[in-house]
Amino acid sequence: MKKILISDKLADAGVNFLNEQEGIQVHIDTGMSPEQLCETIVDYDALLIRSDTKVTDEVIRAGKNLKVVGRAGIGVDNVDIPAATEQGVIVMNTPDANATTTAELALAHMFSLSRNLPKADKSIREGKWERSQLVGAEVSHKTLAILGFGTIGRIVARRGAGLNMRVIAYDPFVAPDVFADCGAEMVTLEELVQQADYLTLHCPLLEKTRGVIGKEQLALMKKSAMIINCARGGLIDEDALYHALKNDDIAGAALDVYENEPPKDSPLLELDNIVFTPHLGASTKEAQVAVSVEIARQAVTFLKTGEAVNALNLPRLSAEDLRKSEPYMEIAASLGKVLAGLEIKPIERIKVSLLGKAAEAEARSVSIAALVGLLESHVSTPVNSVNAENIAKRQGICLTESKTEEISGYLALVEVKAYCGDEEITLVGTLLGDKHPRIVNINEYEIEVIPEGVLLVTQHADRPGVIAAISTVLGKANVNISRMQVGVAEDGQHAMAVISISEKIEEALLQELCEVGAVESAIQIEM
Repeated sequence: MKKILISDKLADAGVNFLNEQEGIQVHIDTGMSPEQLCETIVDYDALLIRSDTKVTDEVIRAGKNLKVVGRAGIGVDNVDIPAATEQGVIVMNTPDANATTTAELALAHMFSLSRNLPKADKSIREGKWERSQLVGAEVSHKTLAILGFGTIGRIVARRGAGLNMRVIAYDPFVAPDVFADCGAEMVTLEELVQQADYLTLHCPLLEKTRGVIGKEQLALMKKSAMIINCARGGLIDEDALYHALKNDDIAGAALDVYENEPPKDSPLLELDNIVFTPHLGASTKEAQVAVSVEIARQAVTFLKTGEAVNALNLPRLSAEDLRKSEPYMEIAASLGKVLAGLEIKPIERIKVSLLGKAAEAEARSVSIAALVGLLESHVSTPVNSVNAENIAKRQGICLTESKTEEISGYLALVEVKAYCGDEEITLVGTLLGDKHPRIVNINEYEIEVIPEGVLLVTQHADRPGVIAAISTVLGKANVNISRMQVGVAEDGQHAMAVISISEKIEEALLQELCEVGAVESAIQIEM
């Protein structure tokens, strides 16, 4: 008999599903103190929670029989995932169960803005009849622009197409076929904001997406355009948004999320061309039922079959498999991180090849490690060896792998090759002394790189003075160079430099490097 403890309120449908399962015993005890939870969890195989219960290291260690923690919802900030992993406890969530609800709220805001519904309601309550001042606009034939094309963005796209809207979308990490399947046209970020009648945000909040809509992007938008954010606070620079709305640079906005929640002192509250809701994206009866039923199904599936759906951490490999695979997994993850920095088009396919002694490793573990390195900077959900392949599939990325003992020049190599439309990116890594990872080839440039810290990668014409000029720019900016490796192409005309620098540099300094004569590109990659 498997025992499940529910410590936060779940919808009845989820509880009923659990009670109907053979071999499953359910106990509900909400509102427990941390001490009470530690006492209670001892005898249970699974713990199902929402956002109230804090699953700390102490709770996990107290769960002597605990095998899985299930979060009904997306966020797992209240779960100590490293502690769970250390104790071999699976942590899972329900990332897609409230996608429809959030998508519908974004569309509701679009209609509300288009037809002045909040203003109309207020007008009537004040005893007014201002029909001529509340003339709205149809959404049909307008351009719906979607920033972020994950599960929610794709639902919005299909709904928008059904409303006879032109749908465009930007997501640099989604394959072109995915856009087409959802009836959306793939565009650049600049094209997205320029062409939008309604711009709706559905991307995660990461370092690279924070403030993705700022002063520069708002200045490119039509004066009649409206912006909607039901994703994450921080995606929009709220100060820039305030000035754009106040100066009528755009027509309106609707926010469900904010940089600070609640937004008590925000100057946005002073404006009348913006609509607010209090983070209601997942707040529907259907969504509450959906996440409860889904986490109940996932927990039962894991307890009965061992299949970990939407798991956020990884059960350990056997000691022998780990011994053979771990060094090559480390190389593969590093190659994935570099690939994430080098990609210029959405990746459609990745092939991971193990050559020579590396072929002794478990191929799936190594190839998945490459996906983890690639994906972890692109999505908000924690990415690991359990969920990486599923996330890659959502992004339209196919994974293949191969092994061969044939090799020349090295004892062992891991090769990661990405196919991006008509372009390819190839990265190769090895081990020195069976334990020191090195990148030894980037796009046919033979170059030995220690994959750590911040790497500055430049491509330039192979001629005297270029490296000196790059070093001068960095020196003037007080950026220390710890290592530098240069590879020359077979044609002898082009070169690549990989420079280990002391700290991450600003975008403006990258642009300055690109302005050095003969430098074709400069990017930085945080390892």
